[in-house]
Amino acid sequence: MDPVELADGDLLLRPWRADDAPAMRRACQDPEIQRWTTVPKPYLLQHAERFTGVLSEQRWADGSAALFGVFDAATGELLGSNGLVSIDRLRASAEIGYWTAPWARGRGVAARSSRTIAEWAFKELELRRLVWQAMLGNHASRLAALRTGFRIEGRLRLADTKPGEIDEGWLGSLLPSDLAAEPPVPDSAVVRRAKFFGGDPPVLRTQAPGGPITLRRSSYRDIDAMVAMCRDPEAVRWTSVPDPYDRANAEWFLTFIADHWAAGTGALFGVYDASDTYCGSMDLRLSSADPDAADVGYLMAPGMRDKGYATAALRAMCEWSFSAFGLARIEWRAQVGNLASRRVAEKAGFTVEGVQRAALAHRGARKDTWVGSLLRTDL
Repeated sequence: MDPVELADGDLLLRPWRADDAPAMRRACQDPEIQRWTTVPKPYLLQHAERFTGVLSEQRWADGSAALFGVFDAATGELLGSNGLVSIDRLRASAEIGYWTAPWARGRGVAARSSRTIAEWAFKELELRRLVWQAMLGNHASRLAALRTGFRIEGRLRLADTKPGEIDEGWLGSLLPSDLAAEPPVPDSAVVRRAKFFGGDPPVLRTQAPGGPITLRRSSYRDIDAMVAMCRDPEAVRWTSVPDPYDRANAEWFLTFIADHWAAGTGALFGVYDASDTYCGSMDLRLSSADPDAADVGYLMAPGMRDKGYATAALRAMCEWSFSAFGLARIEWRAQVGNLASRRVAEKAGFTVEGVQRAALAHRGARKDTWVGSLLRTDL
């Protein structure tokens, strides 16, 4: 396959050259590129020299890939990398992969260069589909894919992961018909969520009547406390925790916490007192149907109740959520009769709106639930 150069306004896409190695090495020192891509770690000049001077040329020659450097057309500065990282001629399909140099972000480099490559691939290579994949949690790549026109179709288990790494990814596809319209503009909620979920979970601090508390992601050192809390009869009575509850359940929950954040579907916090003792959990789950809505859940350890910790933590989490995600409404639900949960919600500012009959499946029975809400204007 003959190498080609492509252009889009102030962007120049051209095959890599050996003298691009220093600029590539500089870009690949970026922690985000090292976090989300498969570049070697640490990234050395010899890695850049081999890629720009040998591998890229070989892949063009054998037709297995079409790898471009993305440059400023006026200055020649490296802005990013983009290209078809694998080409399947039999199925007329290819996978696209990209990164943007840290000094070039915010200019739409990935989305613009992706559309340019897609138009060339569909017209000149006669491909019928492009595939995009990214590790779960790589919201910047996902946002660029959406702006290119990719349809995000689901999640898949990754073939090559290391212990402790996220083992799932997003999968999307782009067809020639998807390029017929103007580049899509993702919903503002998607953009806001990408901004926050692309980084590490926040640490929230607030003051409760019983003393200062901190909300942060729980860890394996909290497992024994989590097991004890979820074995409490009140927890079993009013919540959906497994019964009996053991360490395997707690370990699964820690994985679920990480997955929830990476997928951008919510934030699950542990609550800690001034001595960093685990006091309970506080959960925010963003609605999949309404970008401006979410619901909350919480559970406190028996010895940590009646200290005002739950109310203060719930209020702090809701205030952060309204600010971070631009929410309009946060909902609370609890079984009718769960007065402790209702008191916490009302003290935090929630208004109880009514009862939903048989709305909750709980241990083989249908239960009535209270429903309440907190609006941004309530704060």
